Amino acid sequence: MNRPKGQGVCLHTDWRSIPSEALGCAAALGNFDGVHLGHAHLIHAVHTARPDLPRAVVTFDPHPREFFRPQDPPFRLTLPDGPDGQGAALEALGIQHIFRIQFDEAFARLSAEEFVYDVLHKALGLRHIGCGQDFAFGHRRGGGVSFLAERTESLGIGLTRVSPCCDESVPYSSTRIRRLLQDGYPEKAAKELGRPWCLRGKVQQGHQYGRKLGFPTANISLGRYLEPARGVYAVSVHLSNGEKYAGVANIGVRPTVDDGQESRLEVHLFHFTGDLYGQEISVSLHRLLRPEQRFSGLEALKVQIVKDAAMAQEILKTVL
Repeated sequence: MNRPKGQGVCLHTDWRSIPSEALGCAAALGNFDGVHLGHAHLIHAVHTARPDLPRAVVTFDPHPREFFRPQDPPFRLTLPDGPDGQGAALEALGIQHIFRIQFDEAFARLSAEEFVYDVLHKALGLRHIGCGQDFAFGHRRGGGVSFLAERTESLGIGLTRVSPCCDESVPYSSTRIRRLLQDGYPEKAAKELGRPWCLRGKVQQGHQYGRKLGFPTANISLGRYLEPARGVYAVSVHLSNGEKYAGVANIGVRPTVDDGQESRLEVHLFHFTGDLYGQEISVSLHRLLRPEQRFSGLEALKVQIVKDAAMAQEILKTVL
């Protein structure tokens, strides 16, 4: 399946059926979860090496970690599609073709040789590729950069080995960004992403506890997204119609009113009136205000929510 995405990029989801006009690209290889500054550095390096060729990436869905370890908690920084997804972030970096390979049992069995020859060379027709020094591929990660260099040279494919892009001598990485979010530092994660981290989802019907407290909330399941530190955040919200609102959100299990097992995102939009049920919204985290905690009752919770909302509005004056 091949379909256009946006104005400047085409998404290809069947590597066995690539149209002729998409052949001959220079492609960066990787998972690109988060599309952070390190990924931007890789893409820029590949384009610099072959500025005459169309820009592309080769990536995988599901993420190999999701495929091999389905029992792990969700960990994604970005989902593949949507206005805040991986595809949109790659398009913003000038990518013209996204080769999104379905990572399934058959693909996982391909040897390193088959991945280079059958996929990169024969199917995608790549003329130049780039990857990080630790890129591994093929069945049981049997191929590395040295193998890739040897095979691409024999096939007439150029290769750019890209050193890590660092901030204060520490490489940017999806793993590092996940850790920052789990530790409660969305503002630090934003510096490494090049933008605030956001979650996108459909607003679901909740128990309306927030409405009873005078702070109606839009409830979103975290789904495949990483669960950041549980607590109250200053946030901004983008609606599907393009409108943007400041807000305050809680991520967690709501111990005072619910004490459930499923963590979710509940966000209150300042100065908004209307019904968001069923709509997809995007929530960007800007600052963790406090950890999630249990209160003695609804009145104590309401008093704290008022304080949280005031603090969020003050913080958001400086970031929005």
